[in-house]
Amino acid sequence: MNTASLMTTLPVLAAGMAGIFAVLGVLIGAVALLNRLTGRK
Repeated sequence: MNTASLMTTLPVLAAGMAGIFAVLGVLIGAVALLNRLTGRK
């Protein structure tokens, strides 16, 4: 295994994972907000 290439691709992997978690957080927040606004009364 080439550790030099691993070290160069690790920041890209971390940025991708952070982006995925950020998008999931926004989606969960939007669903929770919509549930609060349009929930049963």
